[in-house]
Amino acid sequence: MANHSQLSFQDASSPIMEELVEFHDHALMVALAICSLVLYLLTLMLLEKLSSNTVDAQEVELIWTILPAIVLIMLALPSLQILYMMDEIDEPDLTLKAIGHQWYWSYEYTDFKDLSFDSYMLPTTELPLGNFRLLEVDHRIVVPMESPIRVIVTADDVLHSWAIPSLGVKTDAIPGRLNQTSFITTRPGIFYGQCSEICGANHSFMPIVLESAPLNHFENWSSLLSS
Repeated sequence: MANHSQLSFQDASSPIMEELVEFHDHALMVALAICSLVLYLLTLMLLEKLSSNTVDAQEVELIWTILPAIVLIMLALPSLQILYMMDEIDEPDLTLKAIGHQWYWSYEYTDFKDLSFDSYMLPTTELPLGNFRLLEVDHRIVVPMESPIRVIVTADDVLHSWAIPSLGVKTDAIPGRLNQTSFITTRPGIFYGQCSEICGANHSFMPIVLESAPLNHFENWSSLLSS
């Protein structure tokens, strides 16, 4: 999760988030190069003496027409690749259904016969020592590590948004509609998110907590919860 005064992204915990961070750095370097060039030209115009001579500038016009097109291609190709990767869902090992309510989340493990629960934020008065205020819940999502997970997202009342920044996941929850996303956790850990759509008075009090664990731990957890 993010730290105080942190300016960069959270540590990437999925291949998609690693690609998003890399694309961000790539786009930032392109923007830095453009700003440096414009600043250099402005400085040159201010310091050099003006000339009233008119010359044929077809070469210059050709350059400033083609160069922006090349820059746009440099940004578009990796962006389209990441969009394709985010939409591609190929034979997931587990399907999780997330349902947004005012103001809590319900989860259903559709691959199991009877495995579902509601997830409410823990009030400050009941928060165990060392847990995060306004981010901890009474029932965490548990998924197996290094396994493709499909998440089907919907809502029961108003618009919500299921988002976990460190996994690069953000999907709108819309009443009467099923949206889906997918992710693969690359390491064990606990990842925090929140509803990212203003959904009413307690919008900021419906956190998301996902625990990535080894497969045997997940199997023990699911059998214990199903019994």
